[in-house]
Amino acid sequence: GGLVSEPRWWLSVGSALLRRPGLWATAVRQAFRLAAPGWWRRPPFLPVPDAGYLRFRLETQYGSDHEPEPADVITYLHWCRDFAART
Repeated sequence: GGLVSEPRWWLSVGSALLRRPGLWATAVRQAFRLAAPGWWRRPPFLPVPDAGYLRFRLETQYGSDHEPEPADVITYLHWCRDFAART
């Protein structure tokens, strides 16, 4: 479980993202890059990361006692967009 499995966390991230249309394409691109293989064959039929992978990434980034804030996701998307522009 954890915070990132709660709908209100995702709504907060979505709300922050809606206010930044310059990051929409980056968010979609990252969703597909991080999606579990074969995501279209399993409910919820959305390009979401594998739960184990997500848990691993969050623990290596934040430790076991903290989870990301929606602002952290926005910062990550800015980084992804800027990195892609340089390559």
